[in-house]
Amino acid sequence: MKFLSPELELYAEQHSTAEPSYLAELAAETRSSIELPQMLSGHVQGRFLSLLSKLVRPQLALEIGTFTGYSALCLAEGLAPEGKLHTIDIFTPVAAMADRYFRKAGLQKRIQQHIAPALEVIPRIEGTFDLVFIDADKSNYTRYLDLVIDRMNAGGLIIADNVLWSGKVLEKANDQDGDTQGLSAYAQRVNSDHRLESVLLPLRDGLLVSRRK
Repeated sequence: MKFLSPELELYAEQHSTAEPSYLAELAAETRSSIELPQMLSGHVQGRFLSLLSKLVRPQLALEIGTFTGYSALCLAEGLAPEGKLHTIDIFTPVAAMADRYFRKAGLQKRIQQHIAPALEVIPRIEGTFDLVFIDADKSNYTRYLDLVIDRMNAGGLIIADNVLWSGKVLEKANDQDGDTQGLSAYAQRVNSDHRLESVLLPLRDGLLVSRRK
């Protein structure tokens, strides 16, 4: 579902900071050669993720769902001087492409790729998180939250993508498929968790930004 007209989307892009050239190149290659290119964060959302990361200056960041690496590169822009981003995915066909662009951006030493189920990888990552971006299988969003919530530093951000799910979250509960149910459960969960303060932004397919108190 398009929540804005193409004209308004273009206006938003034109009045947002330009994306780095390697991100524009990555976006173009993703759209021309990869199945389901709409999974790409894109210009405006990418600049928003970059801005949040620069405000937080994470020492340790986590991304669940790498795809072709666009959002990882945006999040890495705000890392603290010795900061690191761990990004996890099981979709191996695009792993090499993501790594190629991490190297093109000169960030290959700051971004560590994991090609394995996130539920297995997250417990093995040492440290506490300043920033977490969830953009993977929707039915497991609450399980990912359970793995990170007690490892978030005060003031850290948990950002979940696709929480509007093309408007399907408005369907009656009995009519929702598994992914939609997972997203609805996640939104309810973070909104009722006293440890978090949250706002759901209708940016693209919906971003739910939660701050750890």
